[in-house]
Amino acid sequence: TKESWRHEKAQQKKKENEKNKLTFLRKQDLIVHMRIHTGEKPFSCQICGRGFSRSGYLTVHMRTHTGEKPYVCNTCGVAFRQCGQLVIHVRRTHTGEKPYLCKTCGRRFSSNRDLTVHGRTHTGEKPFSCATCGKRFTRSDTLTIHMRTHTEEKQPHLCKMCGVRFMWNSDLTVHMRKHTGEKYICKTCGRAFRQSGQLSVHVRRSHTD
Repeated sequence: TKESWRHEKAQQKKKENEKNKLTFLRKQDLIVHMRIHTGEKPFSCQICGRGFSRSGYLTVHMRTHTGEKPYVCNTCGVAFRQCGQLVIHVRRTHTGEKPYLCKTCGRRFSSNRDLTVHGRTHTGEKPFSCATCGKRFTRSDTLTIHMRTHTEEKQPHLCKMCGVRFMWNSDLTVHMRKHTGEKYICKTCGRAFRQSGQLSVHVRRSHTD
């Protein structure tokens, strides 16, 4: 009957809720988790005003203002703001490790984020939408680049020493080494390079058996 069908659906929903229910050992962990649902962000950056749900997120964010990069690669010397960024760098550049497997096509990735983005090629999901024209994208950074087509900010990264502009901050970073003379040094032969990738290629070609 219709009544029994409703009862069965209600029981299924109850079981599903019980299955998905998260439990926490400490009350503080529950409080932090609840901010996902409430949107509360009690930790604010005093420089730009951006809010965060955890104090640790604010600590990492502050490094964008201070320039601090405490996590250094022991192989090539490149530094990162977050430990996770260093882990991914080591996998991509030095070890080739790819622990994340796409169950649909078998392709492997060095980070869970890369796997998530790749998964959208199978599902067709495009969660990032342009507020101006409505065009949708699978990646947030692709949306950021697209947004510049609606503004004059096509090359927002300016070299303050010579006035040359760049679309990518990484290109500006490499360019700045022309002014500062900063280079990555090969520990085996002493040869210097402006980019860590150039050093990695050199090591593989010249010093790897």
